[in-house]
Amino acid sequence: MRILITDVMHESIVPLLEAAGYQADYQPEISRKGIEEIIGGYEGIIIRSKTNLDESLLDKAGRLKFIGRAGAGLDKVDLDYVQKRGVQLFHAPEGNRDAVGEQAIGMLLSLFNHIPKADGEVRKGIWDREGNRGEELSGKTVGIFGYGNMGQALAKKLKGFGVKVLAYDKYKMSYGDEYAQEAKFEQIQQEADILSVHVPLTAETKGYFTMDILEGFKKPFYLINTARGKVVSMAVLNQALGRGILKGAVLDVLENEKLHTFTADEKDNFQELIARSNVIFSPHVAGWTFQSYEKINKVLVGKIKARFPG
Repeated sequence: MRILITDVMHESIVPLLEAAGYQADYQPEISRKGIEEIIGGYEGIIIRSKTNLDESLLDKAGRLKFIGRAGAGLDKVDLDYVQKRGVQLFHAPEGNRDAVGEQAIGMLLSLFNHIPKADGEVRKGIWDREGNRGEELSGKTVGIFGYGNMGQALAKKLKGFGVKVLAYDKYKMSYGDEYAQEAKFEQIQQEADILSVHVPLTAETKGYFTMDILEGFKKPFYLINTARGKVVSMAVLNQALGRGILKGAVLDVLENEKLHTFTADEKDNFQELIARSNVIFSPHVAGWTFQSYEKINKVLVGKIKARFPG
């Protein structure tokens, strides 16, 4: 079975695949045109976030039996067409869920305790204790929107912080556990001091957090987004922050992460957002640790091997 790898991956991917009995063709620099020209000769393809597997490309993959996504999100794959074709789809959220949970908590604690500001001031010789008085996580209610691998990992890591965790997942039943209480979204809107978003980008979740949704929260709250930027736009974030609906935001993702391609409106909204001291950013690195980079490969190859023994 021949497998084409079209994105940069941890160096373990080829040895893992070959040890499982597959022929791995590692071409991380390949263009879309190059993929179109050769994909017909492969039974499997492994991608990260560079390659869009849409209908026009998949139509050229007549022998394709499976797609592997080295990571969690599946928004680069035409899911309906893949299902129609009967192609198996594997992804590996188990490989980076712990990293996502740690990043969410780390960024939130940085925001609560003014760590970027305090660090910058001390480096300039400013010793301002009162101006950097922090906020405690203990005693707060954390709402988790989407209780899959990432949401569950965050809840588990919050266990020692003395918080109440409410989890909402539209597509699950009886999912409450020792780390989180199952809740309706309306309950989260009533009680949450913090909301952490952990849903994939779909037609349903794109732009889900409108001003109407955010205005439904009973009290000002902090928003964590380590999922997908298009779930809540920069314009909505600015409006909610400006009106005090949001007390602050932790953003690992943006609606457009190719900053040099911003439209005029996106540029204006971004400039407004980065001027806010109650917003902390990172460049889509939640889940992007040295450990998760390798763990993702192990999880993914294990799933492929279980379904298509080499």
